[in-house]
Amino acid sequence: MNLVLDFPQEERLDVCLEEHVPIISFFWGDPSALAPRAKARGAIVLHTVGSAAEAKRAVHAGVDIVVAQGWEAGGHVRGTVATLPLVPAVVDAVAPVPVVAAGGIADGRGLAAALALGAAGAWIGTRFLASEEATIHPRYRERLLAARETDTVYLKDLFDVRWPNAPHRALRNHTVEAWEAAGCPTSGKCPGEGEVIARSRSAGDVVRYQSYTPGADAEGDIDALSLWAGQGVSLVSKVQPAGDIVREIAEDARAILERLGQ
Repeated sequence: MNLVLDFPQEERLDVCLEEHVPIISFFWGDPSALAPRAKARGAIVLHTVGSAAEAKRAVHAGVDIVVAQGWEAGGHVRGTVATLPLVPAVVDAVAPVPVVAAGGIADGRGLAAALALGAAGAWIGTRFLASEEATIHPRYRERLLAARETDTVYLKDLFDVRWPNAPHRALRNHTVEAWEAAGCPTSGKCPGEGEVIARSRSAGDVVRYQSYTPGADAEGDIDALSLWAGQGVSLVSKVQPAGDIVREIAEDARAILERLGQ
């Protein structure tokens, strides 16, 4: 279970622990208040960071595993350092605490590279949006499968309704293009603010610039929504069961490392 610390999470954590969730992942904030509670109840605690300094603070707070997220990642992005230089910096800063690499990793080559950098594993997001189990809107998945590596954009605060001051990476769409054409205005001055552009049974009305992952039950202008995606999106080319994705990535990484070890 992933808990975003920019919002109150005490009650959600209590529910997770009551339900014996084995792994608790914290993101976007200081885990020191909640990590000890999770660990005391037997959960493995992860925390996502964007710098070596933040990684050290997370380890001091007692987390078991640090996730080093490069800015290539899709969705909300904690830092501004790329995965390639970030991972070894974090590994060196917190050893022997395990580090998981995140950001732009979508296949066995990326996993092998992360392991070569000293990571214990990889956190992969965008690739699994194309899994059969991911309950995203079909049009969102269609856009992901057609995207190139240059089709994402890093945005400091565009899709900020419901979650302000949280930079993110998403597919370029006509909401982004209209905002750019208007001169990239700040929040409160963006074209079409407050306009309802979609609706879902689970989330209700969705307004333009809302931080919202287009679910399968969404209706409306799906292309205008926050279509989260990392720079590894061009490596996502087919829909597969999640288990097959895991096996394919692991087998390809193993073959690459064996070949390089010869």
